[in-house]
Amino acid sequence: MIPARLPAGFALVTAGAVLLSGCAAAVIAAPLAAGAGVLKAGSQDRPSRRQRAQTQAAPKPGQVLTAADGSKVQVTALTALPPPDGAPAAPAAPGNAPPGMQYLYGSGEAAALSMQAYQALWNYLRTEIGYRRDKTQVRSVVLAPGSTLDNPRFETCGKRPHAVVLDIDETALLNLGYERDEATRGGAYDAARWSRWEQTGADKVAAVPGAAEALAAARREGFTVIFNSNRSAASAAQTAAALEHAGLGPAALFDTLWLRGEGETSGKDSRRQKIAQRYCVVAMAGDQLGDFSDLFNAPEAPVATRRNSVGGTLLAPLWGAGWFMLPNPVYGTGLKGGVDEIFPPDARWTDPGQGAKP
Repeated sequence: MIPARLPAGFALVTAGAVLLSGCAAAVIAAPLAAGAGVLKAGSQDRPSRRQRAQTQAAPKPGQVLTAADGSKVQVTALTALPPPDGAPAAPAAPGNAPPGMQYLYGSGEAAALSMQAYQALWNYLRTEIGYRRDKTQVRSVVLAPGSTLDNPRFETCGKRPHAVVLDIDETALLNLGYERDEATRGGAYDAARWSRWEQTGADKVAAVPGAAEALAAARREGFTVIFNSNRSAASAAQTAAALEHAGLGPAALFDTLWLRGEGETSGKDSRRQKIAQRYCVVAMAGDQLGDFSDLFNAPEAPVATRRNSVGGTLLAPLWGAGWFMLPNPVYGTGLKGGVDEIFPPDARWTDPGQGAKP
Protein backbone atom coordinates (compact mmCIF):
# COMPACT_ATOMS: atom_id res chain seq x y z
CA MET A 1 0.00 0.00 0.00
CA ILE A 2 1.35 3.40 -0.97
CA PRO A 3 1.35 5.97 1.89
CA ALA A 4 -1.15 8.78 1.35
CA ARG A 5 1.43 11.52 1.80
CA LEU A 6 3.45 10.40 -1.21
CA PRO A 7 2.74 12.05 -4.58
CA ALA A 8 -0.36 10.58 -6.20
CA GLY A 9 0.17 7.96 -8.86
CA PHE A 10 3.31 6.44 -7.35
CA ALA A 11 3.09 2.96 -8.79
CA LEU A 12 5.32 1.08 -11.20
CA VAL A 13 4.29 1.73 -14.79
CA THR A 14 4.00 -1.04 -17.35
CA ALA A 15 6.00 -0.75 -20.53
CA GLY A 16 4.38 1.34 -23.27
CA ALA A 17 4.47 1.08 -27.01
CA VAL A 18 7.00 3.87 -27.53
CA LEU A 19 10.52 2.54 -28.11
CA LEU A 20 13.27 4.92 -27.10
CA SER A 21 16.79 4.86 -28.45
CA GLY A 22 19.96 6.90 -28.30
CA CYS A 23 23.72 6.97 -27.88
CA ALA A 24 26.00 6.06 -24.88
CA ALA A 25 27.20 7.98 -21.31
CA ALA A 26 29.80 9.78 -18.52
CA VAL A 27 32.05 12.56 -16.64
CA ILE A 28 34.70 13.06 -13.88
CA ALA A 29 36.24 9.59 -13.53
CA ALA A 30 39.40 8.84 -11.61
CA PRO A 31 41.07 5.94 -13.45
CA LEU A 32 43.83 4.06 -11.76
CA ALA A 33 47.32 5.07 -12.77
CA ALA A 34 49.49 2.28 -14.10
CA GLY A 35 52.94 1.74 -12.69
CA ALA A 36 55.89 -0.56 -13.11
CA GLY A 37 55.24 -2.38 -9.84
CA VAL A 38 54.00 -1.35 -6.40
CA LEU A 39 56.02 -2.04 -3.26
CA LYS A 40 54.17 -3.39 -0.27
CA ALA A 41 55.96 -2.75 3.00
CA GLY A 42 55.97 -1.52 6.57
CA SER A 43 57.36 1.83 5.35
CA GLN A 44 54.96 4.11 3.48
CA ASP A 45 57.73 5.97 1.66
CA ARG A 46 57.99 5.26 -2.06
CA PRO A 47 61.43 5.24 -3.76
CA SER A 48 62.33 8.40 -5.68
CA ARG A 49 62.66 8.52 -9.46
CA ARG A 50 66.46 8.69 -9.12
CA GLN A 51 66.52 5.58 -6.93
CA ARG A 52 64.34 3.70 -9.39
CA ALA A 53 66.52 4.76 -12.30
CA GLN A 54 69.60 3.46 -10.49
CA THR A 55 68.10 0.01 -10.10
CA GLN A 56 70.00 -2.31 -12.46
CA ALA A 57 67.46 -5.13 -12.65
CA ALA A 58 63.74 -4.97 -12.18
CA PRO A 59 62.71 -6.84 -9.01
CA LYS A 60 60.45 -9.84 -9.43
CA PRO A 61 57.11 -10.40 -7.66
CA GLY A 62 57.69 -12.05 -4.30
CA GLN A 63 61.26 -10.79 -3.96
CA VAL A 64 62.10 -9.20 -0.56
CA LEU A 65 64.15 -6.00 -0.74
CA THR A 66 65.69 -3.69 1.85
CA ALA A 67 64.45 -0.09 1.71
CA ALA A 68 66.67 2.94 2.32
CA ASP A 69 65.52 3.19 5.93
CA GLY A 70 66.36 -0.45 6.61
CA SER A 71 62.79 -1.75 6.52
CA LYS A 72 61.92 -4.86 4.52
CA VAL A 73 59.68 -4.58 1.49
CA GLN A 74 58.09 -7.24 -0.66
CA VAL A 75 57.52 -6.76 -4.38
CA THR A 76 54.00 -7.56 -5.56
CA ALA A 77 52.55 -8.06 -9.00
CA LEU A 78 50.27 -5.02 -8.63
CA THR A 79 50.35 -2.49 -11.44
CA ALA A 80 48.20 0.16 -9.75
CA LEU A 81 47.61 1.53 -6.27
CA PRO A 82 44.25 0.60 -4.73
CA PRO A 83 41.83 3.48 -4.09
CA PRO A 84 41.81 5.08 -0.62
CA ASP A 85 38.80 3.06 0.55
CA GLY A 86 40.82 -0.13 0.32
CA ALA A 87 38.83 -1.72 -2.50
CA PRO A 88 40.97 -3.91 -4.77
CA ALA A 89 42.36 -2.13 -7.80
CA ALA A 90 41.38 -3.60 -11.14
CA PRO A 91 44.44 -3.60 -13.40
CA ALA A 92 43.82 -2.36 -16.91
CA ALA A 93 45.74 -3.73 -19.88
CA PRO A 94 47.52 -1.15 -22.05
CA GLY A 95 44.97 0.61 -24.25
CA ASN A 96 42.02 -0.54 -22.17
CA ALA A 97 39.66 1.80 -20.36
CA PRO A 98 38.89 1.31 -16.65
CA PRO A 99 36.07 -1.22 -16.09
CA GLY A 100 33.55 1.44 -15.04
CA MET A 101 34.13 3.36 -18.27
CA GLN A 102 33.94 0.17 -20.33
CA TYR A 103 30.53 -0.50 -18.85
CA LEU A 104 29.03 3.00 -18.92
CA TYR A 105 30.35 4.22 -22.26
CA GLY A 106 30.86 1.01 -24.19
CA SER A 107 28.42 -1.67 -23.11
CA GLY A 108 25.03 -2.55 -24.48
CA GLU A 109 23.96 -3.33 -20.93
CA ALA A 110 24.41 0.28 -19.80
CA ALA A 111 22.64 1.54 -22.92
CA ALA A 112 19.72 -0.81 -22.22
CA LEU A 113 19.45 0.38 -18.60
CA SER A 114 19.43 4.01 -19.71
CA MET A 115 16.77 3.38 -22.34
CA GLN A 116 14.75 1.46 -19.77
CA ALA A 117 14.89 4.38 -17.34
CA TYR A 118 13.86 6.95 -19.93
CA GLN A 119 11.06 4.82 -21.32
CA ALA A 120 9.76 4.36 -17.76
CA LEU A 121 9.93 8.14 -17.26
CA TRP A 122 7.97 8.80 -20.44
CA ASN A 123 5.36 6.14 -19.61
CA TYR A 124 4.94 7.67 -16.17
CA LEU A 125 4.41 11.16 -17.59
CA ARG A 126 1.96 9.88 -20.18
CA THR A 127 -0.14 7.63 -17.94
CA GLU A 128 0.13 8.75 -14.32
CA ILE A 129 0.21 12.48 -15.07
CA GLY A 130 -1.18 12.92 -18.58
CA TYR A 131 -4.44 11.06 -17.90
CA ARG A 132 -5.26 12.84 -14.64
CA ARG A 133 -8.50 14.80 -15.00
CA ASP A 134 -7.73 17.27 -12.21
CA LYS A 135 -4.06 18.03 -12.61
CA THR A 136 -4.12 20.68 -9.88
CA GLN A 137 -4.15 17.84 -7.34
CA VAL A 138 -0.97 16.25 -8.66
CA ARG A 139 1.81 16.39 -6.06
CA SER A 140 5.36 17.54 -6.68
CA VAL A 141 8.12 14.93 -6.33
CA VAL A 142 10.49 17.49 -4.78
CA LEU A 143 10.74 17.03 -1.03
CA ALA A 144 9.08 19.96 0.73
CA PRO A 145 11.17 22.09 3.12
CA GLY A 146 11.45 20.46 6.54
CA SER A 147 11.22 16.92 5.18
CA THR A 148 13.43 14.10 6.41
CA LEU A 149 14.13 10.74 4.82
CA ASP A 150 11.90 9.11 7.46
CA ASN A 151 9.19 11.76 7.18
CA PRO A 152 9.00 13.00 3.57
CA ARG A 153 6.42 15.61 2.61
CA PHE A 154 5.29 16.78 -0.81
CA GLU A 155 3.23 19.76 -1.89
CA THR A 156 0.23 19.85 -4.21
CA CYS A 157 1.01 21.51 -7.53
CA GLY A 158 -2.04 23.71 -7.90
CA LYS A 159 -1.86 25.79 -11.06
CA ARG A 160 1.90 25.70 -11.48
CA PRO A 161 3.02 24.32 -14.89
CA HIS A 162 4.37 20.78 -14.85
CA ALA A 163 8.09 20.14 -15.29
CA VAL A 164 10.68 17.37 -15.45
CA VAL A 165 14.01 18.10 -13.71
CA LEU A 166 17.18 16.25 -14.69
CA ASP A 167 20.85 16.22 -13.83
CA ILE A 168 23.09 16.71 -16.87
CA ASP A 169 26.32 14.72 -16.67
CA GLU A 170 25.90 10.96 -17.00
CA THR A 171 22.14 11.43 -16.69
CA ALA A 172 21.30 13.21 -19.93
CA LEU A 173 24.72 13.94 -21.41
CA LEU A 174 27.73 11.68 -21.97
CA ASN A 175 31.02 13.56 -21.66
CA LEU A 176 32.80 11.32 -24.15
CA GLY A 177 35.70 13.65 -24.95
CA TYR A 178 36.58 14.31 -21.33
CA GLU A 179 36.33 10.66 -20.30
CA ARG A 180 38.44 9.49 -23.23
CA ASP A 181 41.12 11.98 -22.26
CA GLU A 182 40.85 10.84 -18.63
CA ALA A 183 41.15 7.18 -19.61
CA THR A 184 44.27 7.72 -21.71
CA ARG A 185 45.90 10.25 -19.39
CA GLY A 186 45.25 8.47 -16.08
CA GLY A 187 45.59 10.11 -12.71
CA ALA A 188 42.99 11.63 -10.42
CA TYR A 189 40.18 14.06 -11.18
CA ASP A 190 41.51 17.54 -11.89
CA ALA A 191 39.02 20.38 -11.27
CA ALA A 192 40.95 22.77 -13.52
CA ARG A 193 40.87 20.29 -16.40
CA TRP A 194 37.14 19.75 -15.87
CA SER A 195 36.63 23.51 -16.01
CA ARG A 196 38.49 23.63 -19.32
CA TRP A 197 36.29 20.79 -20.56
CA GLU A 198 33.13 22.73 -19.71
CA GLN A 199 34.49 25.66 -21.72
CA THR A 200 35.71 23.79 -24.81
CA GLY A 201 34.10 20.32 -25.08
CA ALA A 202 30.57 21.14 -26.22
CA ASP A 203 30.94 19.24 -29.50
CA LYS A 204 32.51 16.11 -27.98
CA VAL A 205 29.41 14.87 -26.16
CA ALA A 206 26.44 12.60 -26.87
CA ALA A 207 23.01 12.04 -25.40
CA VAL A 208 22.49 9.24 -22.92
CA PRO A 209 20.56 6.50 -24.77
CA GLY A 210 16.86 7.24 -24.66
CA ALA A 211 17.20 10.76 -23.28
CA ALA A 212 16.67 12.83 -26.44
CA GLU A 213 13.55 10.92 -27.47
CA ALA A 214 11.98 10.98 -24.00
CA LEU A 215 12.62 14.69 -23.48
CA ALA A 216 11.29 15.56 -26.93
CA ALA A 217 8.14 13.56 -26.20
CA ALA A 218 7.74 15.27 -22.82
CA ARG A 219 8.01 18.72 -24.42
CA ARG A 220 5.42 17.79 -27.05
CA GLU A 221 2.99 16.92 -24.26
CA GLY A 222 3.50 20.27 -22.56
CA PHE A 223 6.02 19.37 -19.85
CA THR A 224 8.85 21.85 -19.30
CA VAL A 225 12.28 20.16 -19.29
CA ILE A 226 14.68 21.68 -16.74
CA PHE A 227 18.33 20.81 -16.09
CA ASN A 228 19.80 21.16 -12.58
CA SER A 229 23.57 20.60 -12.61
CA ASN A 230 26.68 21.30 -10.55
CA ARG A 231 28.40 22.58 -13.65
CA SER A 232 29.58 26.17 -13.24
CA ALA A 233 27.25 29.02 -14.12
CA ALA A 234 30.30 30.68 -15.67
CA SER A 235 30.11 28.08 -18.47
CA ALA A 236 26.35 28.40 -19.00
CA ALA A 237 26.62 29.25 -22.70
CA GLN A 238 28.91 26.30 -23.38
CA THR A 239 26.72 23.92 -21.35
CA ALA A 240 23.66 25.05 -23.27
CA ALA A 241 25.60 24.48 -26.52
CA ALA A 242 26.56 20.96 -25.39
CA LEU A 243 22.91 20.12 -24.67
CA GLU A 244 21.91 21.47 -28.09
CA HIS A 245 24.69 19.49 -29.79
CA ALA A 246 23.41 16.27 -28.19
CA GLY A 247 19.81 16.99 -29.17
CA LEU A 248 18.71 17.65 -25.58
CA GLY A 249 18.08 21.41 -25.67
CA PRO A 250 16.97 24.11 -25.55
CA ALA A 251 18.16 25.37 -22.16
CA ALA A 252 18.17 28.93 -20.79
CA LEU A 253 20.04 29.94 -17.62
CA PHE A 254 17.85 30.42 -14.51
CA ASP A 255 14.79 29.26 -16.43
CA THR A 256 15.36 25.76 -17.80
CA LEU A 257 19.07 25.56 -16.91
CA TRP A 258 20.19 25.85 -13.27
CA LEU A 259 23.92 25.72 -12.56
CA ARG A 260 26.21 26.14 -9.54
CA GLY A 261 27.09 29.74 -8.83
CA GLU A 262 30.44 31.08 -7.67
CA GLY A 263 31.12 29.86 -4.12
CA GLU A 264 27.99 27.72 -4.04
CA THR A 265 28.22 24.20 -2.59
CA SER A 266 27.62 21.08 -4.65
CA GLY A 267 24.23 20.42 -3.02
CA LYS A 268 21.20 20.90 -5.26
CA ASP A 269 18.33 21.36 -2.79
CA SER A 270 18.47 25.17 -2.84
CA ARG A 271 18.15 25.19 -6.63
CA ARG A 272 15.46 22.52 -6.51
CA GLN A 273 13.38 24.67 -4.16
CA LYS A 274 13.69 27.69 -6.47
CA ILE A 275 12.54 25.56 -9.40
CA ALA A 276 9.68 24.11 -7.35
CA GLN A 277 8.41 27.60 -6.54
CA ARG A 278 7.82 28.25 -10.24
CA TYR A 279 7.00 24.77 -11.53
CA CYS A 280 5.31 21.62 -10.32
CA VAL A 281 8.10 19.06 -10.68
CA VAL A 282 6.35 15.79 -11.51
CA ALA A 283 9.46 13.73 -12.34
CA MET A 284 13.20 13.85 -11.68
CA ALA A 285 16.11 11.87 -13.15
CA GLY A 286 19.72 11.55 -12.04
CA ASP A 287 22.72 9.25 -11.64
CA GLN A 288 23.43 10.15 -7.98
CA LEU A 289 21.13 10.17 -4.96
CA GLY A 290 21.94 13.86 -4.53
CA ASP A 291 20.05 14.48 -7.77
CA PHE A 292 16.87 13.77 -5.78
CA SER A 293 17.68 15.14 -2.31
CA ASP A 294 20.76 16.34 -0.46
CA LEU A 295 19.45 14.43 2.57
CA PHE A 296 20.89 11.23 1.09
CA ASN A 297 24.43 12.63 1.33
CA ALA A 298 24.72 13.32 5.05
CA PRO A 299 28.51 13.10 5.59
CA GLU A 300 28.19 11.04 8.77
CA ALA A 301 25.88 8.41 7.26
CA PRO A 302 27.49 4.93 7.10
CA VAL A 303 27.44 3.07 3.79
CA ALA A 304 24.74 0.62 4.93
CA THR A 305 22.53 3.41 6.28
CA ARG A 306 22.72 5.32 3.01
CA ARG A 307 21.82 2.20 1.04
CA ASN A 308 18.92 1.34 3.34
CA SER A 309 17.54 4.88 3.08
CA VAL A 310 16.62 4.15 -0.52
CA GLY A 311 14.41 1.13 0.06
CA GLY A 312 13.75 1.13 3.79
CA THR A 313 11.80 4.41 4.07
CA LEU A 314 8.57 5.91 2.74
CA LEU A 315 10.55 7.10 -0.30
CA ALA A 316 10.82 3.58 -1.73
CA PRO A 317 7.66 3.86 -3.94
CA LEU A 318 9.15 6.85 -5.76
CA TRP A 319 11.74 4.85 -7.68
CA GLY A 320 10.39 4.32 -11.19
CA ALA A 321 7.32 6.39 -10.29
CA GLY A 322 8.50 9.99 -10.12
CA TRP A 323 12.21 9.41 -9.46
CA PHE A 324 14.31 7.74 -12.17
CA MET A 325 17.91 6.60 -11.63
CA LEU A 326 20.51 6.18 -14.39
CA PRO A 327 23.59 3.90 -14.09
CA ASN A 328 27.01 5.39 -13.31
CA PRO A 329 29.81 3.09 -12.08
CA VAL A 330 32.51 5.62 -13.06
CA TYR A 331 32.39 8.28 -10.32
CA GLY A 332 30.23 9.82 -7.64
CA THR A 333 28.99 9.53 -4.08
CA GLY A 334 27.96 5.90 -4.49
CA LEU A 335 31.52 4.64 -4.99
CA LYS A 336 32.72 4.20 -1.44
CA GLY A 337 32.96 1.65 1.33
CA GLY A 338 35.40 -1.06 2.37
CA VAL A 339 34.70 -4.79 2.18
CA ASP A 340 33.32 -4.96 5.72
CA GLU A 341 31.05 -1.97 5.05
CA ILE A 342 29.62 -3.31 1.81
CA PHE A 343 29.10 -6.95 2.77
CA PRO A 344 27.17 -7.92 5.93
CA PRO A 345 28.90 -10.18 8.49
CA ASP A 346 26.55 -13.09 7.76
CA ALA A 347 27.67 -13.06 4.10
CA ARG A 348 31.23 -14.11 4.87
CA TRP A 349 32.25 -17.29 3.08
CA THR A 350 35.59 -19.05 2.84
CA ASP A 351 36.29 -21.31 -0.11
CA PRO A 352 36.85 -24.75 1.48
CA GLY A 353 39.23 -25.56 -1.31
CA GLN A 354 41.52 -22.66 -0.40
CA GLY A 355 41.54 -22.95 3.38
CA ALA A 356 41.05 -20.21 5.91
CA LYS A 357 42.41 -16.79 4.97
CA PRO A 358 44.67 -15.24 7.62
